[in-house]
Amino acid sequence: MSSGLPAALTSIWGTSPADIWAVGGDSQNAGNSVMHFDGDAWTNLTTGSTGDLWWVFGFQGGPVFMGGAGGLILRYQDGDFERMQTPGTDTVYGIWGPAPDDLWAVGGNVTEGAFAWRFDGSAWTEAEGFPPVLVQSSSLFKVWGASAEDVWLVGTGGAILHYDGDRLTQVVSGTTRDLFTVSGNSERAVAVGGFGTGVIVENDGSGWRDVTPPTTPQVVGVVLTADSAYAVGIEGAVLHRIDGEWTQIETGIPVPGALHSVWVDPEGGVWAVGGRVLSSPLVDGVIIHKAPPESTS
Repeated sequence: MSSGLPAALTSIWGTSPADIWAVGGDSQNAGNSVMHFDGDAWTNLTTGSTGDLWWVFGFQGGPVFMGGAGGLILRYQDGDFERMQTPGTDTVYGIWGPAPDDLWAVGGNVTEGAFAWRFDGSAWTEAEGFPPVLVQSSSLFKVWGASAEDVWLVGTGGAILHYDGDRLTQVVSGTTRDLFTVSGNSERAVAVGGFGTGVIVENDGSGWRDVTPPTTPQVVGVVLTADSAYAVGIEGAVLHRIDGEWTQIETGIPVPGALHSVWVDPEGGVWAVGGRVLSSPLVDGVIIHKAPPESTS
């Protein structure tokens, strides 16, 4: 849909094919990159803040939350951006929650300084029971949950934490490789990552196990819905989970750097964003789209 954008795009999320958000780098220190698609065209929005953004997540009708460098979390509601007060200044890489007043934010400083914050509708605070050892040795990159009592956090060195509604527990992940993104549905949770070559681990309720196919490239983003599962990675790689197996599919679209994030809309359309996201400055943004199977457009 778009290529050669000034800033690489790091995250895409929406509520429908006519309400999609994409965020990304601030390559010239001119302002956060935030774009919105209304079903016809993409519009660039001015946030009033600077710095790279790494994630976008929200709710039908708002609010929409965006996280990024310097502990930045923006909240967008009714046409206005608000910079929220946060407990720290390391990068926010992921945000998820079951409700606008029950949110998680995770991040760190690439390889250390891992944190998890909670938002209760009034303030962001450090998550209770966070393992101190991860602060020294790890960073967290994404968070996703099936419910408020079933939340997964993933990060460097194969770190996976689970929240059961009462406490955070570090669990065996089945890998020691970095995990960048986690997603799931009612049947399983999936986390992806790697460096150079990829890793995919799944949990169907019986524990995490490595299901990476041979020759899988580094995987950066993943999304599951009730009906489909897609993952994306370096050099524009796209993988589709078909009959229980992850299979790389050919898009025919050249992508500089990597695809960093993927989202499936309620009609089954697949959206992915990326660019030169693996090193600074984050430039050469790209957006690709696969129409739903029944669509002829």
